[in-house]
Amino acid sequence: MSAPEPYFDDGQVRLFLGDCREIAEWVAADVLVTDPPYGRGWRSGSGMTNSHGRGRGSVAHGGIAGDEDTAVRDEALAGWGGRPAMIFGDPLVARPPGSVQVLAYAKPIDAGVKGARAGFRRDFEEVVLVGAWPVGVGGGSSILRTGGLVAGPRGIGTRNGHPHAKPVDVMEQLISACPPGVIADPFAGSGSTLVAARNLGRRAIGVEIEERYAEAAARRLSQATLFSGEAS
Repeated sequence: MSAPEPYFDDGQVRLFLGDCREIAEWVAADVLVTDPPYGRGWRSGSGMTNSHGRGRGSVAHGGIAGDEDTAVRDEALAGWGGRPAMIFGDPLVARPPGSVQVLAYAKPIDAGVKGARAGFRRDFEEVVLVGAWPVGVGGGSSILRTGGLVAGPRGIGTRNGHPHAKPVDVMEQLISACPPGVIADPFAGSGSTLVAARNLGRRAIGVEIEERYAEAAARRLSQATLFSGEAS
């Protein structure tokens, strides 16, 4: 079977459109850094988009492909094996098999307002380390923060068209901690992992199943940046 044509390819970053369980190119990479469907059946109605209630109304979203349960995530990870992987997830959803450590992505003050219980915002997500990571004396905090906005009219989700887009500076923190080699993201979304890898001079291979998000990722990758380290 011939290899599929990349949706985007600049010689450093390649992006494929399709199902990562059917496209094998990403499995040949060295380190996995991905934000997969969490398996929580997420949906969103319209409403306020920032912590002060002054954002423009968000458009209702019907959900993320493969988010009904963790089957899509786990099937993709089974093909990756025991090599190093960093995987975003929901604290209320079962972690992937082979998890060895958990980091926390602490979102800024504009995030996590909708769905809050007991007055507490839903403002952090897990980043699970899976596979064979070096063990030693730690120096960096396991709590990751961004210098940009997540929600609201100026947030990364609004600007890049994906409701769960991750800030590039957070992805750069993660990739900077990875062993050498090519970065894989089989759930590329709007491309934050791929942009961060390129900013750091790393080669990367991504796969995205929805064309509207692959188009957004390709657009971001095609845009010339005046500096490395797009904050969000």
